[in-house]
This record gives sequence, structure tokens and C-alpha cells, in this order.
Amino acid sequence: MDADTATSPEHRIPTHEDPAFRVFIDSLSYLKPDELALVREAYAFAAAAHAGQKRYSGEAYITHPLAVAGALAEWQMDVQAVIAALLHDVMEDTSVTKAQIAERFGRHVAELVDGLSKLDKIEFQSHQEAQAENFRKMLMAMARDLRVVLIKLADRLHNLQTMSHVRAEKRRRIATETLEIYAPIANRLGLNKVFRQLQDLSFELIHPLRAKVIARALRAARGNRRELLSRILDNVNGKMAEAGIQAMVFGREKSLYSIYRKMEEKRLSFSQVLDIYGFRVVVRDVPTCYLALGALHALYKPVPGKFKDYIAIPKVNGYQSLHTTLIGPYGTPIEVQIRTEEMHHVAQEGVASHWLYKDAEQSGADLQKKTAKWLQSLLELQSGTRDSAEFLEHVKIDLFPDEVYVFTPKGQIMELPRGATAVDFAYMVHTDIGNRCVAARINQELMPLRTELKNGDQVEIITAAHANPNPAWLSYVRTGRARSKIRHFLKAMQHEESAQLGENLLGQELQHLGVQAAALPETCWEELMRESGNRSLKEIYTDIGLGKRIAAVVARRLLAKDGVMTEEPVPLSTVVIRGTEGMAIQLAQCCCPIPGDPIIGSIRKGQGLVVHTHDCPGIRKSRSSEPKKWIDVEWQPAEGKLFETRIRVTAKNARGVLAAMAAAIADANSNIENINMEEKTPGLYTTLQFTIQVANRGHLARILRSLRLIPEVVRIGRVRGE
Repeated sequence: MDADTATSPEHRIPTHEDPAFRVFIDSLSYLKPDELALVREAYAFAAAAHAGQKRYSGEAYITHPLAVAGALAEWQMDVQAVIAALLHDVMEDTSVTKAQIAERFGRHVAELVDGLSKLDKIEFQSHQEAQAENFRKMLMAMARDLRVVLIKLADRLHNLQTMSHVRAEKRRRIATETLEIYAPIANRLGLNKVFRQLQDLSFELIHPLRAKVIARALRAARGNRRELLSRILDNVNGKMAEAGIQAMVFGREKSLYSIYRKMEEKRLSFSQVLDIYGFRVVVRDVPTCYLALGALHALYKPVPGKFKDYIAIPKVNGYQSLHTTLIGPYGTPIEVQIRTEEMHHVAQEGVASHWLYKDAEQSGADLQKKTAKWLQSLLELQSGTRDSAEFLEHVKIDLFPDEVYVFTPKGQIMELPRGATAVDFAYMVHTDIGNRCVAARINQELMPLRTELKNGDQVEIITAAHANPNPAWLSYVRTGRARSKIRHFLKAMQHEESAQLGENLLGQELQHLGVQAAALPETCWEELMRESGNRSLKEIYTDIGLGKRIAAVVARRLLAKDGVMTEEPVPLSTVVIRGTEGMAIQLAQCCCPIPGDPIIGSIRKGQGLVVHTHDCPGIRKSRSSEPKKWIDVEWQPAEGKLFETRIRVTAKNARGVLAAMAAAIADANSNIENINMEEKTPGLYTTLQFTIQVANRGHLARILRSLRLIPEVVRIGRVRGE
């Protein structure tokens, strides 16, 4: 937090008689007398714990937890949440322990405070790593109890409001973190008022001059358009009365940050942002919302395609309203939101409306169910992700503000972030569906898996029993769930393949030293695992396969423990590959080796075995300077697998030549993956580079012979080392 922990005995600590404390206690009139007594006790406890601590502004530190607790009182949160807000920094900034809080104020309060406390006792390699792990801890606590995040958002809001005395670099860092993480969480929980405040305050801290300029322009525009807005307001009120609709109509102004975003994204000047002002119409019930919409469309012409019904299909954060854009006087576009009073409460306060408004109890309960579902998805991400930074990345992806709504074949509505693909949909249905998907039927038409989904699409996923996730999916999936599940599967597959490769390499090295792996006693392997810190033999094999350990070093350690070392090493055998091993063995893209090519391999850390052709120009220097890093590899005959390779063809410019070359390649049972035109001299020759699929060198030779038979082909050869 923002505490300066230097003690200052002479600095005055607010007492129970302070105006700030009296206002705070008065705001808790909804609590019972015995609960109020507990709050007073918690305040005294926090004030004593923070005694002598100051904020950067010079104020006593207790003013901060008091302000945070005051925000929770506005939401009429329960006594445990209010007490936790008062104590939220005592574990982090003072010597108070979780056990002391539990003993004094109960286990639930202690859990809330613990969920809000940073991991100060752990050493992290970087600020980013510490931030990611602290955020992960908070989200896990939030998944157990939603009140954790409400306290955290109130804490962050007060910190931003009082950050003028913090150094500029720290201000920008905290404000950026707020825009990336905390404001989207507030939006995701439907806390619209807090969301807008966090955005505007962060914007003012990151770009103070831009914020001042836009605020000044907004004030000027407010004065210039006062007459126009007053006229629109009178017309709308008149139309509602004429239609017999009881409604509260009021204007609303876009926030500074949303105006700035619109100017930046659409490259507009301030004067071009026409929808700075809008109107809200709050009515009695849902049928009246639609009557009000009809009345407004009769008053001003609606803009086609600008109507959205969030009442029939609420947003994922529980938000409900009818949105329409009308053409007002002088051609001015007017944004109007129509909602009931209950919807208005939920739109402003989100999950907090459950505590705050009794009339919003049903909507609040529905929203809490949706929130619980989202929090459950966070727990799933957590269980499948060990790396905190990766977990944070998945969560950021899931905090998209816009959604698309699509239908399953049975008519169930599913919410996905804008830009989501059929793969995201498949993983949303079930992990196994995602792992086995091969195609999608969107609105009864077969479409590729990378197809972006649009509102109203009906999506059916086609699966195959032996299909597996493709690493290329990571380049276009948009949900954290899909990204996490794909990475988890690929890592598991890579570890499995790497373990097999590592076992082969270690066995080969032991054989080179004249010993069979099976002949070594169990104690040697156990001692090796104990020394290395690996939990199983498979982990050692995986490390070797991924290049994290060198097979020769592991083999010699094993033999040293057994007391067996041969004088004359046996000649090293070659590693046999099929080329179908997957992620543990990679065929180098520079030379694209194919069966039949003389090949050589090198173990790269984290990548496994990378295979090149013997004559690959890209490895000449490394082979001469680091010969021990290279091992002999040979192909094992395998049927049915195709390998990519590149050929370069120079041909005369003539009609139909490309078609003839494509036909010759197809007739030789090969597929063309890609064609590049390298150079073109008008009227003379064109050089083309084909990426084609072949089974082996013999297959490639047949394709080259077929191409040479085309009269216009003047030069042909295989591309190497590019």
C-alpha cells in the first residue's frame, strides 16, 4: 500500500471523536448495536497497529483504512467486510498476525484480511513476478469470498484518489495496472460507477495534460450545448407523458477516458465525438421499457443497426438495458438507455446491489450466480497453470468488456468475448470437445475452426477420436480457458515425448560407456534422483529430452555411483527417429530434412532434439566450434507420413505454366503448401519457390523429374539453408 512506515510519534492519530470517524459510524446505521461495537473495537485495533505510520501525504495511515471501510458502508456490506476493510493492511504493514485477527474478530475476518495481504515474505525475481503472484493469491481468495475483491477495489479507488504525493513513476505503474486489471474486474462484476472512476483516475495519472485538455473541452461543450440538451430533455419528457408512461429522464455524460479512447481508436478530434451526451430513461417495469422505446422511435428517427436489447439477453456482468441511437435536432446523434429502476441499481452497483438494494435482490442473486460461474472458471485456470505470469495473462484475456452471444444446436445461449473462434466455443462446452475438435458447422455450413463467431451464430462442433490440439490454435483463440487447456495438453504431450527421447539418449550414452541401463542397481537411480531433486526417473528423462540435462553427464554420474567405469568406450550408436515424434523432435525449418537425407541432431535447452541435414549451411560454424553438441541421427522407415520441403523453379513466362507445374506436382501425389514468387523479369523468366509435401528423397526425385518434362522449365533445384 502507500504507507511510509517511518514512525512519527508527534503525528496526530484520528480518535473516536474525529469528524471522519463520526461520519463513518453514522453511515453504519443499518448494522445492529452489537455489530457497531465490534466495528469500534476494530477501528481502535487498527489505529493502534498503524500508530506512527504516515501516508505519503503526511496524514496518519489510519485515514486510509477508514476511507476504504466507508466505501463498503456505502454499499451496506456486512459487519465482517467492514471490519476486514479497517484491518486490511495490518498483516502487511504491521506485526499483527492472522491468528491474532482470528482470535479477536473471527476466522472469516482473518481469511478476508489474509486474501488482501501481499506475499511479502517470499523473494521474487522481478516486480512483474511478484505482481502476478500477488494478483493470483487475491483472485483465489476472491473465488472463495467475493467480498475480498470489493474491499480491494475500494482500496485501489482510494489509493488513486490520494496519489498526488507519490513519485510519478510509481503513479503511472499503479494506474496502468488499474486500467489493465482492476477496472476490467469492476466492469466484469457490474460495478459500473467504480469502473468509470478507476478508468478516469488512472487516465488522469498516466496522461495528466491530455485529461486536462479533454476536461476543459467538455466543460466548454457542456455550455455550448446546454440549450440543445434542454430541448431534447423537454421533448423526451413530453413524449413519455403523452404516451402515459411514468419515467425519470436524465442526461448522462461520457467519462473522460471513454472520450479519449474513442478519439484515439477512431482517430477523431474532440469536436468529431458527437455522442458525448446521452439520456437515460428509467421506467416501472420491463413491458414499459419496450413501450418507451416505441415512443422514442416515434419522436426521433432511430439509426439502423444501432439498437441493442440487453434485457432479453443480459451482458455477462448482469447489465440489462435497451440501447438505441436516435437522430435528434440538427442531425445530432443521441444515445438513449431504457431500463427499470431495479436494472439501474444493478447497472450502477453490480454485485454490490445485492447488499444495497432490496428491490434488486433477484437481479443481484442472478448476478451472483453468474459471478460464481466466472470465479469457478478462474479456479479451473489456476489448477491447470503453474506459472503466475501465464495465469495473469489468461485472466486478462477473459476480462474483455464486449461479448458475442451464440447458440448451441439445442438453443442454449453461450457468452464469449468478441473475436472468439469456434475453438473457444468448443472448449467452453467441454475440455474433451476442445481437444478432439476438427471442424465446425456454423449456421449449418462447414467452416474452419479459426472462424470468428458473430452474435446469433448457431455453432456445432465436429470431433474425431484421434484428433489433438494444434499449437497454431494459440495464435487465434481469445478465451483464457481455451488458451490454458491447449497449453496444458501440449506441455503434457511434449513431456511425454521428451521423456521417451531422454530415455533413448541416456540408454545410448550408457551403451557407449559399455553398460546396459537395465544392469544398473536401483540404488544408483535413487541416489541420482535425490541429488538432482527430481521426484521420478521420468522427470530425469524429460529434462534430458528437453536439453536441460546432458545425457553424457548423467550417464557418468550413474556409473560413478555404481563404481563401474569402462576403460574403452564403445562407439556411440545413432539415434533413430521416424519424424512423427511431435514436439520432442523438431525438423529444422532452415533445411527441411526429409527421409533419405543424411541427418544430424543437436539437443537445445527447452526445445528437445532439433534435426538438420548434414550439409545444412546454417549449422557449419556450430558443428566445427561445438562438435560435442551434435549427435548422429538416422531415419527409421515409416509409411504414410509427409514432410515439408522447398524447391525453386525458374520457368519462361508463358500462359498456363503455373497450372502445368501444379498439375505435375499433384500427379506425383504431393500437396503444395505455399508458393512464393521470388523475382520477375517482364517478358523473360519467373522464379517460383514451392513448399511441397513429400514422403522421402525418392518421392522428391520423382516430382523434380516430372517438372523437368515441362518445356518452359529452365532450372530446378531443392532449396537448402534458408
